[in-house]
Parts: sequence; structure tokens; C-alpha cells
Amino acid sequence: MTALTTPTEASYYPISDLRMTRGEGIYLYDEYDNGYIDCASATFNLSLGYSHPAVVRAIREQAGQLIHVTSSFRTGPVSSTARKLVDLAPPGITRAHLKVSGGSEANEGAIKMAQRATGRRQVITMFRSHVGQTMMMTSMSGNAFRRAPFSSLFPDSLQVPDPYCFRCFYKQHPDTCGMMCVQRLDDFLEYASSGQVAAILVEPISGNGGNIIPPDGYFPRLRQFCDEHGIKLILDEIQTGIGRTGYMFAADYFGVRPDAITLAKGLGGSGAQVAAILTTEELAGLPSDQHSFTYGANVLAAAAADVTLDIISRPEFLANVRRTGQVIMDRLGELRTRYPSMADVRGLGLMIGIELVDSDGRPSKELANELAARAMEHGLILRTSRYGRGNVVKIRPPLILTEAEAELICDRFDALLAAVTR
Repeated sequence: MTALTTPTEASYYPISDLRMTRGEGIYLYDEYDNGYIDCASATFNLSLGYSHPAVVRAIREQAGQLIHVTSSFRTGPVSSTARKLVDLAPPGITRAHLKVSGGSEANEGAIKMAQRATGRRQVITMFRSHVGQTMMMTSMSGNAFRRAPFSSLFPDSLQVPDPYCFRCFYKQHPDTCGMMCVQRLDDFLEYASSGQVAAILVEPISGNGGNIIPPDGYFPRLRQFCDEHGIKLILDEIQTGIGRTGYMFAADYFGVRPDAITLAKGLGGSGAQVAAILTTEELAGLPSDQHSFTYGANVLAAAAADVTLDIISRPEFLANVRRTGQVIMDRLGELRTRYPSMADVRGLGLMIGIELVDSDGRPSKELANELAARAMEHGLILRTSRYGRGNVVKIRPPLILTEAEAELICDRFDALLAAVTR
């Protein structure tokens, strides 16, 4: 056996040679003590940034008492987190299932609940959707490159055009289209489905798909469609939930009452691995042996989630997310007048996307990837859409961002654009 000469050689997947050593607030520091503003919040999961004092304190205190116990026993942090989630959720949500530890598991569990409640099997998802990494969620995500390597895919899914007004599948304008992205679902249901659709699983804002924000009225129409056909509406709020949009849930902003909401990522505050499925009473009752995981309802993670909910649910905290997000949107709007490659800027709260094009107006994944690759030269960490196959750069810093830090992000992004496009 060949001896390993560097730590990276033991890793199954490629990783950077640059070693990161600590994080504080919105900054991540490398081994040379260079600080980078993390506009990806790690994997969009550090809602309270790196090493938030309240989260660190909660984890330390809980670690001294009880780190893990089987989820069939009651514990204070898990019970408290479940109660707070239900209290904060949109009307009609009465149950919180915490026996999951990641977004893929949460989405898969919500689908099982909908299938059990309706007696149907098929699930509708969107073009460009990214709903998880398990085999079922890979099957249901809206990108061929995700499914191509695998033969044993879950058969009962159907992808339909997403509400992407900037590049409308139907070549329409939102003011005159009559909401065709919902209207034409009847045709998909009649001609392309199995006739046994249990649920529609949709991200309120398409995260990995390109920060696509539906037009006004989309979700009320989608809710109406689901009600007319006895279909359950599941909102994948793994990226949008827990304050990311400036509202506790994106469902609050869009004014929609889902049958289920799935959560993960930002629920852990500073990186605790925790997830949840929130449901109406109708979707309750799935036996625990049909969807529970060893590290679901982990007491240590729940302690972090519990304090995270206390902080983010404060009205003044959410107002700051909206305010700092608007600072970035205003600055990016000004940059757009100077950089023709910025074809569109769209966002809600601190979930912002910049669509990039080439000199002929065509989507430019090359420019998006170059900006992300060179961002650290300018003190930023950026990620792009569709795992480098998309043309959108995403700005999603921790929700603790200040207005001064929002301005600094834009200053650095301006310098990055100038360096790459000059």
C-alpha cells in the first residue's frame, strides 16, 4: 500500500489544499489568518454565522449533561424545539417530526407522509430543483446530470417547468401570461402523470437552481390547484426557512398554507446537524419505524436549534435581515448599470442571486465559475448555481450581517467584477 504523504490524499473527494482554522461571525479564517466573508454561509447552513456565542454556550452546557439518547425518550431540548417550531409555523401546522438529521431525509419523510395520507405515490417537482442527495431525492431533482450516473432511480416522479419569469419556459411575460406555470399543470396531470399524484414538492425560492423567485400570485394559485386535485403541497424550506428570506418561513412571505414544511441547514444556527418535518394534523401518524434515523432528534443538535429559534424569531432580527438584504440589492442594482454581464439581480432577504451572461446575452456559466474561483482573492467566498453548471452567483451570508458588512460585500464584489471582466 502506498503511504499517504499529505492529509488530502486520504479524502475520497477533492478538497482544497488551503486549510481553514477558525471562524467568527461572517468571517472564515485560513491557516495564514486571512479572513474571508463567507457569502455561502458554509453550505447555506450557518444562519447565525461561525461560532455564535449563544449556540456555542448551549452546546457546551448540553454536552455536559446529555449528548444523545434514543428518540423514544422525552428530552427538554427536543420537546422545546418541536413546540417552538409549531408555534412559529404558518396556521394549520400542528406537528414537528425531528427524527431526521438532514434535508434529504426531511424531504423523503414528508413524501412518505403524503403518500400514506393520500394512498397515492407520484410526486411532482420542478425543473432545476435540488431536493436532496439520497436516491429518492436524486430521482426527484430537476437536473439530468444528477440522475445520469444511476440506474436504480425512484420511478414515481414528474418534473414540470418552474416559475422562472426571467427565462420563462412558455416564452411569456409575467404581466400577461395568466400564470401558465400553474395553469398548464392540468395538462401534465392528465397526460404526463400516473394519475396518482400524492404531492407537489417545491422550494419557495429555487436554491441551487438559480435563486428563482416565483411571481406574485404563484403560490395561491398552486395551493388552489392542489386543493382541487387532492394533492398535498410540501414546501422545501431547507434553504429558505429559519429567517433566510427576512421572514421566519418563506411561506409567511408568500402567504401560503402548506400541508408540510421541511427544514434543515439554518436550523442549527452555527452548524449543528438538525432537521425537521412540520405537518398538518392530516399528515400525522406515520409510524416511527417507517422514518426515523439514529441521529435524528439528537439532544445536542436540538439544544443548538432551540436557542437559534429564540434569536432568529425576534422581530428586530428578521427586520435586520430584510434591511441588510435591501442594502445589497440596491448596491447590486447600481453595479448592474455598469456591468452588462449582470443580466438580472433577484433576491429576498439574504437569499440573493446574480444571473450572468456573455456579450451576446447568453447564460455564462464560465463567468459565474470564474467569479467564484477568484472571489477569495478579494476576501469573499461565493458559490454558483447547479454545481457549477449554472450561470447564477449566490450571495447568502449569515443572517447576523450588519449594514456596514453588507456594503463591504458589495465593495469587494465590485472589485472582483472589475478584475474579471475588465
